[in-house]
Amino acid sequence: MNNTQLQLSNQICFPIYSASRLITKAYKPYLDELGLTYPQYLVLLVLWENDGLSVNQITEKLLLNTNTLSPLLKRMEKMELLQRSRCIEDERSVIIQLTTKGKKLQKRAVPIPEKLIGELLTDQIQMEDILQLKDTLCQLISAMSNKTDHTSKA
Repeated sequence: MNNTQLQLSNQICFPIYSASRLITKAYKPYLDELGLTYPQYLVLLVLWENDGLSVNQITEKLLLNTNTLSPLLKRMEKMELLQRSRCIEDERSVIIQLTTKGKKLQKRAVPIPEKLIGELLTDQIQMEDILQLKDTLCQLISAMSNKTDHTSKA
């Protein structure tokens, strides 16, 4: 019996998983300086781009479940980075807004992406390679999200 399809080196998901873990690890020293975890950083990125979103809007942007995001938001509220409040128009909806502290943290976070890119670039990996990989991964995410949406609605 030939099980080459079950060899780790033949898996599509493993390099993506490993790269994700290693990139998250590369972020860690920069985020430690800000007192943030990577998921908290992602929430802040979303809110720095568009403050005052609902929990559901944040979960959609980050491809997370509400039960994953809610405890994270509660911790961030205790850190005084954001505040949660019920939507006036729809009591079921919770709106997330940055506090002054959360807004100020953005200035300290500005150099992080450039520092991370500096760590990713090598003689073999150029900026155009990273941008192409990002585009390909975004296409994959979009295709997989659409498939997941269709199968969960069926």
